[in-house]
Amino acid sequence: MAQVVALVDDLFFQAKLLETAKQVGVEVRTCTTPDALDAEIAKAAPKLVVVDLNARSGPFEALERLQASGAKIPLIAFLSHVQADLAARARAAGCLDVMPRSKFTQNLATILARTKSDT
Repeated sequence: MAQVVALVDDLFFQAKLLETAKQVGVEVRTCTTPDALDAEIAKAAPKLVVVDLNARSGPFEALERLQASGAKIPLIAFLSHVQADLAARARAAGCLDVMPRSKFTQNLATILARTKSDT
């Protein structure tokens, strides 16, 4: 069972996410489309969903689907620090936290490790 499911289509960031998860002992599944995210969430029942708001594959569609499903899974989204309009839109779609990519990267190990203690 994956503790974290992430919609991230940037291969370099996927690698960073997976390596950090391995270091803290958290299983992460990455997806590149809203359909794949839906399937992974249904299969894994994760403790956290992470969404790259700059993904090319419909990040807001994924957020809207998750919100419409009624699932009570915490959402964290990240984006470029200059995209205040996207941040507001993500919060309205139910994201627990929206942060710049730099802050997300800086705190990634801590964010992932929290899913271990939320059992």
